[in-house]
Amino acid sequence: MSIEIKIRKNEPIDRALRRMKKKLERENIIKGVRAKRYYEKPCEKRRRKDKVQAFTQMLRRRYAE
Repeated sequence: MSIEIKIRKNEPIDRALRRMKKKLERENIIKGVRAKRYYEKPCEKRRRKDKVQAFTQMLRRRYAE
């Protein structure tokens, strides 16, 4: 999976890097790499997913009113 960023005419490198970082973040590439850096046991994956789900449910209940 390669990400390609074309530098526009007279565009500073900093701005092109920022665009690349945003593109990587939108496609969840960095998140995936960080998640696969270490082995995660299946029970830990389940626990993490349950924790995220509980948090989102709490937010939905809080702001549904």
